[in-house]
Amino acid sequence: MTDSWVNETLYGAWGQRFLVKRELARVRSAFQDIMIFESETHGRVMLLDGVVQITEADEFVYQEMLTHVPLLAHGDAKRVLIIGAGDGGVLRRVLQHKGVERAVMVEIDGEVIRLAKQHLPMIAGEAWSDPRAEVIVGDGIDHVKQAPDASFDVVIVDSTDPIGVGEVLFTDEFYANCARLLTPRGLVVNQCGVPFMQAEELRETSLRRRKSFADVFAYVAAVPTYVGGFMTLGWAAKDAALRAVAVEEIRARAAAAGILGTTRYWTPEIHCGAFNLPPYIAEHLPK
Repeated sequence: MTDSWVNETLYGAWGQRFLVKRELARVRSAFQDIMIFESETHGRVMLLDGVVQITEADEFVYQEMLTHVPLLAHGDAKRVLIIGAGDGGVLRRVLQHKGVERAVMVEIDGEVIRLAKQHLPMIAGEAWSDPRAEVIVGDGIDHVKQAPDASFDVVIVDSTDPIGVGEVLFTDEFYANCARLLTPRGLVVNQCGVPFMQAEELRETSLRRRKSFADVFAYVAAVPTYVGGFMTLGWAAKDAALRAVAVEEIRARAAAAGILGTTRYWTPEIHCGAFNLPPYIAEHLPK
């Protein structure tokens, strides 16, 4: 037992801190500082460059909403590309969908994967060994450049904020390549920050996605450790109808996929309701 505290460094004038029970890892990779510790309140926690990425206590909120919403909105996603998400939580949720035939995950920092396997094994579960999964340690930017046209149905981007390692995942070129590699009803989702504190992130990335996609919007999830209110998840689809699927159809798709009743945050009603944005968030989307 220690009496040390970890202070998150995301914002200079406001933040959160965790009482550390035990430090499990502290590594400087080729890309970033990685720290994993056991907290008093949130289970095990991973920080990258001093910013909370995931906690055992509330990871289900973010992972479920980042994964189940696009896959069930699409309704027939067989090939899914995951950029980032080195803890394996998104990969696990993607593979819960019975209809998924192939899930390719590209994470630039192999140390994140190694440390997650060692210290956060419950996040990914058995996903690492699923035969439908292909895990690549490499540059997601290069992968989307080289991917054949119409080779994926859904792209899920789970990255840090658009600074440092994650910055290149928020560019015009990246979204244009995502549009090219997606099938005609394809869509891409990505985290867009907490708009109460990071409104520019939502505004700028929405404008960039709009250059390549017909339907650009956002939906929300309340993740306690992403402090500042709702977290926004950016939405860019080729077909606007995907955002308007009725709740009963979403329920039927979830049942067919095998995830209905397995979630702790996502429900068909929350899925549909998440697109009803408070005005303070909606005002940052392109008109």
